[in-house]
Amino acid sequence: MHPPESLPHQFLRTRRFAQGAPDRFTVSPDGATVLFLRTASGGDPVRRLWALDTASGRERLLFDPADPAHGAGPSGDGVTAYATDAAVSLAACLCGGALWAVDVATGRVRALPVTGRPADPRPDPAGRRIAYLADGALRVIGADGSGDREIAAPDGPDVRCGAAEYAATASMGRDRGYWWAPDGSRLLVARVDESAVARWYVADPAHPATPPRAVRYPAAGTANAEVTLWLVAADGGARTEVALDRAGFPYLTAAGWDAHGPFAAVQSRDQRTLRTYVVDAADGRTALLAEQRDPCWVTLVPGTPARTASGALVAHRDTEGADGTRQLTVGGTAVTPDGLQVREVLGVSGEEVLFTASADVVGQALWTWRPDTGARPLTTAPGVHTGVRGATTLVRVSRAPHRPGATVVVERAGRPDLPVASYAERPVLALRERRLTTTERVLRSRLLLPSWHRPGGGRLPVLVDPYAGPALQRVTEDQAPMMFVSQWFAEQGFAVLVTDGRGTPGRSPGWERAVYGDIVSAALEDQAAALTEVLGRFPELDPGRVAVRGWSFSGMLAVAAVVRRPDLFHAAVAGAGVHDARLYDTHWRERFLGHPDAHPEWYDACSLAREAPRLTRPLLLMHGLADGNVHAAHTLRLSAALLAAGRPHEVLPLPGMDHAPTDPALFANLLRHQADFLWRHLGREDSGAVS
Repeated sequence: MHPPESLPHQFLRTRRFAQGAPDRFTVSPDGATVLFLRTASGGDPVRRLWALDTASGRERLLFDPADPAHGAGPSGDGVTAYATDAAVSLAACLCGGALWAVDVATGRVRALPVTGRPADPRPDPAGRRIAYLADGALRVIGADGSGDREIAAPDGPDVRCGAAEYAATASMGRDRGYWWAPDGSRLLVARVDESAVARWYVADPAHPATPPRAVRYPAAGTANAEVTLWLVAADGGARTEVALDRAGFPYLTAAGWDAHGPFAAVQSRDQRTLRTYVVDAADGRTALLAEQRDPCWVTLVPGTPARTASGALVAHRDTEGADGTRQLTVGGTAVTPDGLQVREVLGVSGEEVLFTASADVVGQALWTWRPDTGARPLTTAPGVHTGVRGATTLVRVSRAPHRPGATVVVERAGRPDLPVASYAERPVLALRERRLTTTERVLRSRLLLPSWHRPGGGRLPVLVDPYAGPALQRVTEDQAPMMFVSQWFAEQGFAVLVTDGRGTPGRSPGWERAVYGDIVSAALEDQAAALTEVLGRFPELDPGRVAVRGWSFSGMLAVAAVVRRPDLFHAAVAGAGVHDARLYDTHWRERFLGHPDAHPEWYDACSLAREAPRLTRPLLLMHGLADGNVHAAHTLRLSAALLAAGRPHEVLPLPGMDHAPTDPALFANLLRHQADFLWRHLGREDSGAVS
């Protein structure tokens, strides 16, 4: 009989419990068909393309990489990307390094004879051609496999066409670099020139014979990629540059081409101004459509800008007063009430806008706005909701506070809801949590306790386990996958405290901007305040044994905790921390700290190597040596500063690992190593710890 699987191993083996769950939904304009990806089980990594007939409720397997009839053969992850034409009659799929065309009605699958290794395939709206990226160029091939040709070629060794640059994918939420015209005759194409961007090298010291990997990385204060926009004929003919102010507005944050023509949104280097332009499709001239300004930074709301059928611009504005409200605007007029924080625009159909918003920071509801009905919620149950709509068909994806995973339901006007099956595994651990509100700032926290702990069973050491940065919330009205990792630490004998403080998203514009000029102090202050209150409220917690752990932003925060507040935090584990503010990318870091030439003191205050002599508590540093997001130099420089200051600490280098582990066994052992380090320095008591 095999021993039960540990949570850490299951967590990565199932890819954070995502395998087996349906996702990446596309709804046809008439609402009759829903496409989605799903693997066969929680243990199966191979994604398959499915079609759901909303009238009959019948699912059809459209593309199965393992089906010999499709000729794809075993392909690792299966379908890694797909896109459709406007009618959702043709799907272009990437699988096994090849491009496949799938006829949605008949299920016919065709391998297309493309050039190079394709990426980011997108059919034209009419379904006649498919554009794709290969070897730095944008190419187009007929849906029948004919006429493969290059329509935008790189004209330099550091130039790419049709792709998104690093800052766009890492910090702006823009992961594409070309957009079809509605009639399929032309495309709006980004040309990315990275020749001025600093060249960094990522090496694998465990294999000294392997040459280092060169990457272009735009660190704070250094040059960005030069991004220009071009109007390009689909037959490879005429091309025209779009007239944009590259010097004053170097960031292309969004672009598109709808029935009213091409458009583009650009942002200034200091991110305080965002402009949206309409583009003349004939000659590339631009006209200003809207401008937003903010004394700190203009937030980029996913899904904006967009336009309704009448041409009204869909965007947002942040109000003043208290902490303010992020409101949806249509045609320049706010259409959502004070206190409802808009999160994302999911789509625009006719004059209707589908979006998500939060009335309470821990939840997220699905909303719609129409001129005749105004804004109204489509979901009222507690949880985190999102969705996709086509005609009167809505695919609603809901995560609830009382169960793990997501429930997917297809809602059809006048007909019963249609569930979409999920084969995702349930976590081997169950959450045992208390949801708390702490301090005068009304901080939201979750306290997780060991399943085996009973009142009077001894005092528990505390592990503070936040993210606490601008990228994400951890305290939400669902059972998010990472919370089960926190529960695993609880099962090792800790009371685990997770808190979202100032700077985390979703609560209000003012809450997010409280970290402007200093990304460390407010975040640490809120963690300390929540911890202090929780220690006072729960006598079973031991204030003499408190640790903190984190990764990436919270890796930096963990170091700050033991350096600046050793009175509260007695040991720390810090993975892949951003310890040198000048070594992170331009768009993300300068959003909060400005340009390092203008505000060197802000960068100094947020670079913890300068505070190395203050360390008096046990500290474990970990970093993947192949990390291309937060370079290992962050941890190596901090370790060197600690050593120079005579401050004992431990360093765990992780050869070959990028920003996050992908091997289940490595991840499981990495978590055990962290728990062992903390117990070694906090002192272990008898417990019922489980794996």
